[in-house]
Amino acid sequence: MDKLLIKGGRELSGEIYASGAKNSALPILAASLLADSSMRIGNLPHLKDVTTMIELFGSMGVDVALNDDMEVLIDSSQIKNLNARYELVKTMRASILVLGPLLSKFKQADVALPGGCAIGSRPVNLHIDAMKRMGAEVVIEDGYIKASTKDSLKAADIYLDPVSVTATENIMMAATLAEGTSVIRNAAREPEVVDLANCLIEMGAIIEGAGSDKIVIEGVKKLTGCEYNVMPDRVETATYLTAATMTGGNIKIKGTVPSALDSIISKLKQSGANIQVGDDWISLKMNKRPVSTSLTTGPFPSFPTDMQAQFVALNAIAEGNSTVTETVFENRFMHVQEIARMGGSIKLQGNTAYIEGGKTLKGAPVMATDLRASASLVLAGLVAEGETIIDRVYHLDRGYERIEEKLNFLGSDIERIS
Repeated sequence: MDKLLIKGGRELSGEIYASGAKNSALPILAASLLADSSMRIGNLPHLKDVTTMIELFGSMGVDVALNDDMEVLIDSSQIKNLNARYELVKTMRASILVLGPLLSKFKQADVALPGGCAIGSRPVNLHIDAMKRMGAEVVIEDGYIKASTKDSLKAADIYLDPVSVTATENIMMAATLAEGTSVIRNAAREPEVVDLANCLIEMGAIIEGAGSDKIVIEGVKKLTGCEYNVMPDRVETATYLTAATMTGGNIKIKGTVPSALDSIISKLKQSGANIQVGDDWISLKMNKRPVSTSLTTGPFPSFPTDMQAQFVALNAIAEGNSTVTETVFENRFMHVQEIARMGGSIKLQGNTAYIEGGKTLKGAPVMATDLRASASLVLAGLVAEGETIIDRVYHLDRGYERIEEKLNFLGSDIERIS
């Protein structure tokens, strides 16, 4: 099993390009199942979750061709089975995103209950209830969600409680071919939802309101394939900006979307970073120890839960005390005990971490527990004295494309070992 060996104490400096967004790539790949003709998707990140989704399509008989630039050509017209097998989806929560497209296009879907990071409750009941509201018969049997409908799905007015990104995306995809006009209320407003909506519109869907809490989808008879590039990954961009803030670095990230990072840029500025933005780039310069900054996570446009762990690492070496409150997932502080092993002074009380900033962390053997926890340990290792060894980095490979290569290009010293 791969590990990362990090020798800390190096400033990050240089320029890199943002990768495509995993959280856009997966639903957009799922959307290709709705098309009557072949679809070309570009700017895909080279990540384990993306290759797993492509492998899943292959197992279903979908015609998939992938080139060296991570551009994929998908033709689902010859799909042979409508079964998303457990062997493939057990490691990937987003696999449930094929439920809506398969049911809407082919009137049947057998999707194994998904796996993924163990960061708290991400219930599938929102997806199941929505499909039932749209006229499908759904049962959970033998570890599978088995859904079917005799006729086309019917439009519905659906209120999501709680707000859910994947449920918003699944319902939106299902509604594109449903009879009538569907409404999603309390919809997720994340940029990745907007990216999916834009892709569906390019395919011929009629969608209004993406990016707001009310999305209206008018069903159409068919969707056609198109060429579409996945948006840049805002979480990857934010992670590298945080790394530069922690190490006292000077970096520029090109090919990104600054407008999707407002809440994070605001917090990094509070911590002392000097940040400049352009249409598609962000530069950050940091020449002092960061200042502690308290935050509370929430759905977009609030501070993203996917950056909570990285800011716990930042606050652990910052000047002053801070609180980090998690409101999205109830079990997303498993990185705290690992950062504490490196000398971080952090106490947990309920859904809040109380952090007493310190000047240094010490390198230590630590273990990744989920995707973003992995990133926080990398960031901690970058500033720690001595060597840090991170175990179970397969979590990291699910969401960061060539992270050690990119960070080493910026001046870090990271080696992948067995």
